[in-house]
Amino acid sequence: MSEQSAKPYLVRAICEWCADNGLTPYLNVRVNADTRVPTAYVKNGEIVLNVSAAATRRLTIDNHGVRFSARFSGASQEVSVPMSAVIGVFAKETGYGFAFATARDPVASLAAATAPDTDVGGAPERDSRKPDAAKQRGKGKARPSHLQIIK
Repeated sequence: MSEQSAKPYLVRAICEWCADNGLTPYLNVRVNADTRVPTAYVKNGEIVLNVSAAATRRLTIDNHGVRFSARFSGASQEVSVPMSAVIGVFAKETGYGFAFATARDPVASLAAATAPDTDVGGAPERDSRKPDAAKQRGKGKARPSHLQIIK
């Protein structure tokens, strides 16, 4: 038996916590072919949706996705977002919430994450038009990341 994702449970929990504390729950969604959202509000392939009780009608958050009806510029629209497209849930007022890792192609994402940041000559890749972030902070050398990939 395969283990179920914790994502839908966390989304529901943050939405319930927001409601209990008078906060506004927002979903950050990566728009794909399976999402039904008003395309006029999509920016860079993503949309942020207010999923509070005051902003939605017939809100359903189950293990498969989020569905509701809401008004956008005065027109009522049906919204349907598969759980796989949800990339974050947070309280508008405090920013507290969760961001979820999403991989469009798991193999390509792993390869990109583990590839060294060097070009053919072995020098680190860097846009010569932009100043080095470490030098901007007054440091001569950037620190290596403390994060590591666990396989």
